[in-house]
Amino acid sequence: MIGRLNHVAIAVPDIARAAEVYRTTLGATVSETVPQPDHGVSTVFITLPNTKIELLEPLGQNSPIAKFLERNPDGGMHHLCYEVDDIRAARDQLKSEGARVLGDGEPKIGAHGKPVLFLHPKDFCGTLVELEQA
Repeated sequence: MIGRLNHVAIAVPDIARAAEVYRTTLGATVSETVPQPDHGVSTVFITLPNTKIELLEPLGQNSPIAKFLERNPDGGMHHLCYEVDDIRAARDQLKSEGARVLGDGEPKIGAHGKPVLFLHPKDFCGTLVELEQA
């Protein structure tokens, strides 16, 4: 069902500082910061040869990332994103096997302009999983 790893998301308290670490210390190609108001975050993508790293910073007080950073003030890995060929078929199969889809269960448009869903971390070894339509 799952395809390639699309990205690893890291929550950070200061996205500009974190982006600079990747740019100068690691020599990575780093995107501009893009607000994602529908998801309550700002994002930066670091391009790697085989995947991407997504830096997430809270956008507003109701951001789900703000709560994560309260528990992890230095930041840390937030989720893994896997590509799927058909997001609705993947959702339906996962739900039939007992996996919990977060939110209302309907895909929303993610940072790449494609439909995404999130799966409950308790169903996936303690890791929040994002599925993105390939």
